[in-house]
Amino acid sequence: MTWLAHLNARLSAIVLVLARLCLAGLGLVVLYGVVTRYAFNNEPPYVEQLALLLVISVSMFGAACVAHDAGHIGLDSIVNRLPPAVRHTIARLVALSTLVFSIVILYGAWEMARSTHDNLIPTLGISEAWRYLPLIIAGALIALFSIDRLLRRMATDDHE
Repeated sequence: MTWLAHLNARLSAIVLVLARLCLAGLGLVVLYGVVTRYAFNNEPPYVEQLALLLVISVSMFGAACVAHDAGHIGLDSIVNRLPPAVRHTIARLVALSTLVFSIVILYGAWEMARSTHDNLIPTLGISEAWRYLPLIIAGALIALFSIDRLLRRMATDDHE
């Protein structure tokens, strides 16, 4: 296992813990919102926006973990019937397209964060740029994971 693979495994484990914490926080925030709304008829205004930030975080951090584990949806039943050389080529194309996609996400999220950093989320009192931080983190991690996968595919193809 290369140093990059070790680094990626650790980063994936860290982001998985973050996703779990955000999911637990989301459950608590939604429960708090429901109780304060229906039991006390007085839901705090920040609950919905905080829940939205946590949903974005859970989904993007989860996507990064899935990208590391190569757990995304694939057409393995078709690909497995192809000759090994074609399978390796398809695997490289998948890694390359995932890398390109993650760079597009990273760039778009960075631009949105940059353009909205002066705007505030009124109920939370924080910058709108915080909405894009999970996308930036996930985009960077998915890019890093894709580079590692692409390098491993290239090394495997060279030895076969």
